[in-house]
Amino acid sequence: MTPEQQSAVVAEAKTWLQTPYHHHADVKGEGVDCAMILVRVYGACGLIPEIDPRPYPQDWHLHRDAERYLGWVEKYADQVDAPEPGDIAMFQFGRCVAHAAIVIEWPIVLHALAQHREVVLSDISTSDHFRDRLRGFYRLRG
Repeated sequence: MTPEQQSAVVAEAKTWLQTPYHHHADVKGEGVDCAMILVRVYGACGLIPEIDPRPYPQDWHLHRDAERYLGWVEKYADQVDAPEPGDIAMFQFGRCVAHAAIVIEWPIVLHALAQHREVVLSDISTSDHFRDRLRGFYRLRG
């Protein structure tokens, strides 16, 4: 991504702050989950085509080994060693990758969290819950 695209992603992502968490939703200010926020933010910035990965069960990662979420991300992004603003941080819960966040300025990320019931900014360096589950960083292809 170019610096302009990175800035656009970060700015668009921040407009989703405090949107309530709602599985499968994708409406700014009304509801979104951690998958659909990626679709809407990167789509609004013109970095991915119009896509819709739904439906997906909320607890699929607890019962399956298939990397459904990671597989979807890898269609549009490549793994990188060090994150930059606008990249995707992927986290493993259960048996496979099951959560993503948009890097604002590492270790600060923006994500839709069921436990917080909304889109929030988090410092991953202070969160054992996420730091220990970090699976990697992904950057959209330019």
